[in-house]
Amino acid sequence: MQIYGPAQVHGAQTINAPHANRLTQTAGAGRSSGISDELQLSPQSQIASQLADIPAIRADRVASIRAALANGTYETPDKLSGALNGLLDEIG
Repeated sequence: MQIYGPAQVHGAQTINAPHANRLTQTAGAGRSSGISDELQLSPQSQIASQLADIPAIRADRVASIRAALANGTYETPDKLSGALNGLLDEIG
């Protein structure tokens, strides 16, 4: 694959090279060519961007909560009351 950009190196040219002529014509015209850059992101890329903002899962914390649930020590009356109050505040 070959990529040629505006900074492509040319061979030796005279002082009145074609590039100089194009620049003076464009500068003298005084009008915009209407060319602009645009970026369109797909919905999938937007979701992927949001996933990058999610904090990392703390595996040690998940393991300790799973163990507490299995032992029956995780669900205390205080935790259930706090969860219920939070739910009621959210929907009410």
